[in-house]
Amino acid sequence: MADARLNIVFEDERLLVLNKPAGLVCHPTKGDEYSSLVGRVRIHVGPVYHLINRLDRETSGLVLIAKQDTAARALRRAWESRNVRKIYFAIVHGHVKEEARTISEPLGRDLDSHVAIKDRVRADGLPAETSFRVLRHLENAGKKFSYLQVEPHSGRKHQIRIHLAHIGHPIVGDKIYGGDEMLYIDFIADRLTDAQRDKLVLPHHALHAQRLEFPLQNQRLAFEAPPEPWFAKFLEA
Repeated sequence: MADARLNIVFEDERLLVLNKPAGLVCHPTKGDEYSSLVGRVRIHVGPVYHLINRLDRETSGLVLIAKQDTAARALRRAWESRNVRKIYFAIVHGHVKEEARTISEPLGRDLDSHVAIKDRVRADGLPAETSFRVLRHLENAGKKFSYLQVEPHSGRKHQIRIHLAHIGHPIVGDKIYGGDEMLYIDFIADRLTDAQRDKLVLPHHALHAQRLEFPLQNQRLAFEAPPEPWFAKFLEA
């Protein structure tokens, strides 16, 4: 029986395409079987599955599962050869002046951070490139924001989040790259205060994996998924 909390975008004998909610980790933790995306997938499809792409805990959107070994091999080749197009929606702080831009900045470990998983732009890092275009500017509670369509052209950890913060427009709700990494430390320790939550503006960072395009067995497939209500509501306010 399928988990009712598994948001299925598409399914056939080869693929399972999901719209992952923000706040759900991909890999199992010490919690119950429902506490991770993989746990829910295992309940739905059984022991044979392949997680093709991953999203950060706080990032919502499209996650691809292969249900067959042959499909998994083909999809991994597509990812390795960068024959995949990924489109994200993001809400960032401030009004971005450029209508469109490509950010090409190398990324590597942030050795000065207290957050072990944090990376940053650094000259000796690995090449990374992200392009974006502004969909519109908006204001909410007297503050300025921009709604972006973002496309990563490489697959570095936290790439979109780091690049947007680097140009002065961090993603709304980003607990690591929003300028105060103590927000992340306190979040992990489950001790965020109401004042800290107000500072974050949104309950999760506003980054959504909206579209995936990739080849599979002589087909070019594309899937889309809408953002969650909290994301859409902020845009409407």
